[in-house]
Amino acid sequence: MSTIRDLALASEGKLKIDWVREHMPVLNELADEFRVTKPFHGTRVAICLHLEAKTAYMAKVIQESGAQVTITGSNPLSTQDDIAAALVADGITVHAWHDATKDEYEEHLHKTMQSEPHLIIDDGGDLVTMLHTHYPQQLAQVRGGAEETTTGIMRLRAMAADGALKIPMMAVNDAYCKYLFDNRYGTGQSVWDGIMRATNLVVAGKTAVVVGYGWCGKGVAMRARGLGAKVVVCEIDPIKAIEAVMDGHAVMPLVEAAQIGDIFITVTGCRDAIAREHFVNMKNGAILCNAGHFDVEIDKTALAELAGSSRIARRNVTAYEFAGKRLYLLAEGRLVNLAAADGHPAEIMDMTFALQVEALHYLNTNYAHLATEVLPLPRAVDEKVARRKLVALGVSIDTLTQAQECYLTSWKPE
Repeated sequence: MSTIRDLALASEGKLKIDWVREHMPVLNELADEFRVTKPFHGTRVAICLHLEAKTAYMAKVIQESGAQVTITGSNPLSTQDDIAAALVADGITVHAWHDATKDEYEEHLHKTMQSEPHLIIDDGGDLVTMLHTHYPQQLAQVRGGAEETTTGIMRLRAMAADGALKIPMMAVNDAYCKYLFDNRYGTGQSVWDGIMRATNLVVAGKTAVVVGYGWCGKGVAMRARGLGAKVVVCEIDPIKAIEAVMDGHAVMPLVEAAQIGDIFITVTGCRDAIAREHFVNMKNGAILCNAGHFDVEIDKTALAELAGSSRIARRNVTAYEFAGKRLYLLAEGRLVNLAAADGHPAEIMDMTFALQVEALHYLNTNYAHLATEVLPLPRAVDEKVARRKLVALGVSIDTLTQAQECYLTSWKPE
């Protein structure tokens, strides 16, 4: 039995799912193929992802491919109750609702794991961590999983280094078609969508401080500049810092950037990226938001202690006042692109979720021979998705001649 808010919302959710389906051609092609071949027949699949329309459509594709699907949300504020209802109406088990408390969120994870899955799709590592810590008796039947995020991959690699990882996990986040497009263009657009929806303020002319210059940070900075903002990048990695400089951005320590920034976006995957020393140096009206997976990148405890109290200034905007100034925190410091907007565009998630479905197919076919470690997605799968996307875009590319292939694979001089 599902755990959702209101089944009566199903018709609203169905409209959203139908819309994204029309803009996800690669996933549609996979759906047409797998609906016939049923590669997941007899399997149970557990999914922990941001529960919105694109995720819902992927879950339906997996269900139509023969699986019994159970799904939960990977963030309490990104779950959309109408989407959850639409999935339940279509026979998928859902344990999630919007704005779940910490205890409710944990209970939803437990109920999802109690479906005893053979395959897992995870976002941030919550489901896989729970499998290993609370349901070790299920490990023998789990064939493997696929991880969606940079944060999740970090956690999985830490588990593997400790010898704690007991199932093969596909690093879908590290696939080219994931981080080059989802992390960069998807995050870049959806983060600013969330900021603008939450604040209804202009971006042009403001100073945007991007904390972290990985692929997500690159996308956020690129879109900030496109919207007319002056961009400052803060980094701990000297190589990424040089890259930011050569991309045309100012680079400086965050304690200095704090004094000039108007909008701060964290994309680090680490805790306390913005902390007390930064808050006290910020100017009146500064806006703070996070685009990392967990709500730990902005030190909310320190911010609350400085202010003593807070107030809701607007939906998804909390005001903290101290020392004669006011700072605004968006979406409670959770993923601003999903908590205050609808996440990445459908055309971007088309590739990411095609990779996820292909990763599950690969695991289900090869699990008996795979090591219990973090595994790269095969390059052939990455290229398969890319080629299908090019066809959908109406783009053709060149191919090597036999002579060129021989030249590139030979060491002997002609």
